[in-house]
Amino acid sequence: MRIKEVLKEKGITQQVLAEKLGVSYQSIKQTLNAPSVTTSTLEKIAVVLDVPIWQLFTSPEEVSKESGTGLHCPVCGAELELKQKEVKDE
Repeated sequence: MRIKEVLKEKGITQQVLAEKLGVSYQSIKQTLNAPSVTTSTLEKIAVVLDVPIWQLFTSPEEVSKESGTGLHCPVCGAELELKQKEVKDE
């Protein structure tokens, strides 16, 4: 799990996370250091961090892949950027 990394990325401390979840700081420390965490707890943490639950398990590289267009150049593999064409009234 990468909850600590997501906290750092979002600039949220473990203390603030604990307060938003309505639990003690010690409880959060134990949760973040536990070998496993319940799905219910993970869902609550994801809501507080405003991320989909899967982002608590994937690398930042995977997250950035998922947040893109999903379209890639068939030749070089680079991600394609989509732009909306402006339609002019005639």
